[in-house]
Amino acid sequence: MLVSIALSMLLLFPVPGWTAEGEVFPDLDTSDPVALQEGSRVLEEELKLAARPQTYLLIDLMSGGIYIKARGVDLHRLSITAWTATELSRLTGTFRLTARPPVIRRKIDPSATAEQEPISLSDMPTEYRLSFTPAMTLDIESAEAQGTMGWIHATSRKAWKQLRAWKQQLAETQSPDETPTLSLTLSSEEAQSLAWSTVNGMSVMIRRPSEP
Repeated sequence: MLVSIALSMLLLFPVPGWTAEGEVFPDLDTSDPVALQEGSRVLEEELKLAARPQTYLLIDLMSGGIYIKARGVDLHRLSITAWTATELSRLTGTFRLTARPPVIRRKIDPSATAEQEPISLSDMPTEYRLSFTPAMTLDIESAEAQGTMGWIHATSRKAWKQLRAWKQQLAETQSPDETPTLSLTLSSEEAQSLAWSTVNGMSVMIRRPSEP
């Protein structure tokens, strides 16, 4: 009970040093009890991660951003253009990345005299799938990198995922055998930046909206 009260106080009042703005979630609707509960849950998880030296990700579906963080401080923000999710109610807790996105490494020319960079940000993929433990799948998509037909394909895929999510909500049932999936659309540059920033074992949290 005392922990819940303390977390609520952190959400309701500015926290010097926690972020540059001094607020944990500047967009938090303090009149929405569901939003407050979700904010408290995420904050409790982040306090544990912030006590460690490793970087971690906060995927904030409310503010539409992916935050690369360390010690509670925002290091970089990536904008989410669109998102869909299945089994949204199960996207709680901390997920750990099992493997970085696959990258096709360029060949090194042994005859070159100048130093050659083996891999760079431009070599990162713009579309990829990340797997986590506990079981969760994160699909990163970039319609702009695919042209018109790719955009049609990506849009159709998002629509199908959204229909599945709505069906689950209407039925008010969950499929324990189905892996929760979160699909995020980013710009090509930011999709590459995210791929560049990830490391094996990286922790990820998700802040969900009050109304999907």
